[in-house]
Amino acid sequence: MRLAGLLGKKAKHDIVHNGLVLVPAGVTLESSHIDLLENYRVVLEDVRLAVEAEERQPESETAAMMSQAVQFTRDMFERVREVGQLDSEAFEHTVTPIILQIAENKDMFRLFHTVKAKDEYTHQHNIGVSVLSTLIGRWLGWSDDEVALLSLAASLHDVGKVRIPDEILLKPGRLTTDEYAEMKLHTVYGYEILKASRKMNPRVALVALQHHERDDRRGYPYGIRNGEMDEMSKVVAVADIFHAMSSRRPYHEPMPFYRVVSEMRNGSFGELDPHIVGVFLEQIIRHLLGRQVKLSDGRWGEVVYLDPQEDMHPLVRVGDSFINLKQERHLHIEEIII
Repeated sequence: MRLAGLLGKKAKHDIVHNGLVLVPAGVTLESSHIDLLENYRVVLEDVRLAVEAEERQPESETAAMMSQAVQFTRDMFERVREVGQLDSEAFEHTVTPIILQIAENKDMFRLFHTVKAKDEYTHQHNIGVSVLSTLIGRWLGWSDDEVALLSLAASLHDVGKVRIPDEILLKPGRLTTDEYAEMKLHTVYGYEILKASRKMNPRVALVALQHHERDDRRGYPYGIRNGEMDEMSKVVAVADIFHAMSSRRPYHEPMPFYRVVSEMRNGSFGELDPHIVGVFLEQIIRHLLGRQVKLSDGRWGEVVYLDPQEDMHPLVRVGDSFINLKQERHLHIEEIII
């Protein structure tokens, strides 16, 4: 299991296996602890999550890089609106390296908070989806070249919106049938813009075209199924949904954490690739261990145990008490505290 590399690390919270505390919070891991963990076949990743956090990218640095990428994207998209063409090489050489660096941040929930769209949705959304897609690509084990191309494609997935009138794009209320039909055309517009860009990998244009397609054929623009979609389009579809539902938009507030996870699992946003959704949500939920959370009744606590069978109903320590969300079904994790 190669747990020896964690010798000398201090447990940030209890290391628990099947409800049994093997190493209490605050204890520095010694050889006897490593032997105990190996005897119980504790997963290496669970121990890593329990020890003190590694050096993290400062939040101000991540936010500054996010702002830089958003500003460059805004300027480039405005240029596309004016001249109808994208300088793909400038975009790739400027934005993609920034996104790859942002995605190195080890504090996942702080990273999620930073990339959420809070005011200017359109351009923040492009960068946020690109960061999330980059993480998913890495979790899927893709090569560095594939991940870099995925980052680029995700950052351009909504470029077709430059052809959508602002009165539709920024409308605070529900779109009419005609307005929604026009909005859906951003996928086709994006494909046309990127297809015409010199030296652009054709898969980037496919992501713009396909990121709203669903396996139940209820997606758009053509109602194709997963088997007909590029793998990068499937990843961006998952990242797009998570980011959109977690962000403030002109017509809705951010959705609570438990609802986003639950509805993605239940296919409420259309049938997404189940393997990609599974990998994405598994990584997110594993990192809940040890996090401070806000419950739906307003109380704050720390996630101290995750039940593999019901991972969205963990054991939460609130003060000196423990709340088992598996038993208190009316309570949910509303927000992750960063």
